[in-house]
Amino acid sequence: MSNNPFTRPPSQDERAAASKVTDSCAFKAGFSGVAGYGIGLVFGLVLSGIEFSSPVDTTASTKQQIKTVFKDMGNKSLSSAKNFAIMAAIYSGSECMIESYRAKNDIYNSIAAGCVTGGTLAAKTGPRGMAMGCAGFAAFSAAIDWYMHKDD
Repeated sequence: MSNNPFTRPPSQDERAAASKVTDSCAFKAGFSGVAGYGIGLVFGLVLSGIEFSSPVDTTASTKQQIKTVFKDMGNKSLSSAKNFAIMAAIYSGSECMIESYRAKNDIYNSIAAGCVTGGTLAAKTGPRGMAMGCAGFAAFSAAIDWYMHKDD
């Protein structure tokens, strides 16, 4: 039997170690942040192609106009990617911690994680903005969780 880790099946100890890492809240938050970045990049690219709000200098050459448009699309995509990454990491990490603390997997974890995420993202707007962010994200999280588990 080969000792090459790429061709042999993993041992029980290796499976347990991998499970311990992937079940951690830090891993889930990090992975969600990376996935959110990728989704935000694509989402931002698509939306920037639909809505172009920067004025185009019609006196510039076609090459310069294309360069300006692509630069604007890149900036919007990176901004969207950063926002999605932050939102996904906060939500996933807070939901994991709440679920670990409560030792239950139900809709209330999603609602609480949505509240934490909305309040955190609106922290610069003051208490009223944080309350509105909390309520909005909690309601959205409840709706999504209900829809995803309505057949259970």
